[in-house]
Amino acid sequence: MPNNTEKTYVRSHEPVFWGLFGAGGMLTAFFTPVMILITGLLIPLGIIDKQHFSYEKINAFATSWYGAAIVLVLVALPLWHTLHRIFHGLHDLGVHRGRDWQQVICYGFAFAVSVFVFTLLLQMF
Repeated sequence: MPNNTEKTYVRSHEPVFWGLFGAGGMLTAFFTPVMILITGLLIPLGIIDKQHFSYEKINAFATSWYGAAIVLVLVALPLWHTLHRIFHGLHDLGVHRGRDWQQVICYGFAFAVSVFVFTLLLQMF
């Protein structure tokens, strides 16, 4: 006779999305103020020479394997963070109808843009 006290656990895909959400939020929190500081204050005030951010140097960085990986991470993870926040924000606003489609649209868009950026970076090599 089976033991009725055993619980049946169902695997969920939520931890993957929460992980992407957390990583994207961390990157956004750390790098957005730095980029605002560099491009909004330090370069215009002449503290940092704008030649360090010339097209040639940025292109050389983005076309290296490590630069392409960094660009992919800096684009994809904040995008996943944003769309995960939008998905759960819809729930908080009381939009419960079509929740499966909301997931498909939000996470599908984040996945599609991530793949698009990945293919663009691959073409740069």
